[in-house]
Amino acid sequence: MSKVCSITQARPTKGSVIHRRGLAKKKGGIGQHVTKVVSRTFLPNLKSKRIWVSELKRFVTVKLSARALKTVAKNGAYTTLKGAGLI
Repeated sequence: MSKVCSITQARPTKGSVIHRRGLAKKKGGIGQHVTKVVSRTFLPNLKSKRIWVSELKRFVTVKLSARALKTVAKNGAYTTLKGAGLI
């Protein structure tokens, strides 16, 4: 199953996490030290939704990010889905 939003094309992005060891100086320790930089993946907030399109008089099932769901609510289902090329 792909992890891509149908409207905004949001997809997983790569980043990194810095692993640290030790207690911070302001908490009474001798300071933190970086031990490793580990890669990680940021996933989009995807939802599978059935959206009623009144112009077509039917439901359309799409995989949307939370941001795209706000766009559909603001601009309307038909215009947003038509602009994305889904209808």
